[in-house]
Amino acid sequence: MTRQEFIAVIAPIAVQLRREGSPILPSVRISQAMLETGCVLHTWNNLVGYKVGSGQPNGFWKGASVSTKTWEVYDGVRVDGVQANWRAYDCIEDCFRDQDILFQWSRYERVRDALTAQEQTNALYLCGYATDPVYAQKLNSFISSFELNQYDKEVDEPMLDKGVAETIINTWISPAWIETKDQEHKDYLHWLANELRKASRQQVE
Repeated sequence: MTRQEFIAVIAPIAVQLRREGSPILPSVRISQAMLETGCVLHTWNNLVGYKVGSGQPNGFWKGASVSTKTWEVYDGVRVDGVQANWRAYDCIEDCFRDQDILFQWSRYERVRDALTAQEQTNALYLCGYATDPVYAQKLNSFISSFELNQYDKEVDEPMLDKGVAETIINTWISPAWIETKDQEHKDYLHWLANELRKASRQQVE
């Protein structure tokens, strides 16, 4: 798999999660996946170097893990052959969503508050996500070399014109919702309307 093929797999997921409220910019998420995996999609789907730690299984991480050797930097000295237990996931999206839970911790406030990719990569290191002192520089290098900022811009571009979405909702979906007596059908129509709102960058109801 080439680096461009790797990016093509990761980018749509990163963009979609950002649209849904993820604190991580797509460019940062993609570059981190590239750095942590060497652009290799392992079967355990951990693309972000997320260790087992003391965490408890949740809706995205079921408790599975994989053990490998890695390296860390302690007091400025690189130590090779460090045994590490990594979380293993059913799919790539579960990995990213589990990481987003981690980033809700107060420790990662600077990551959440970052306004640019460069601020966010720097915050990841400062908040202790990685011990490599040039972690941010490596991420920034990937972002620059592969023009990953384009995916940050993609998030801000509505996938559907607001007027078109509102026309569909008001002309067909809302009348159908009022007319139907089936609650399951009502719920579906409500979901469909909200999907159109999200696609046109509007607030869901």
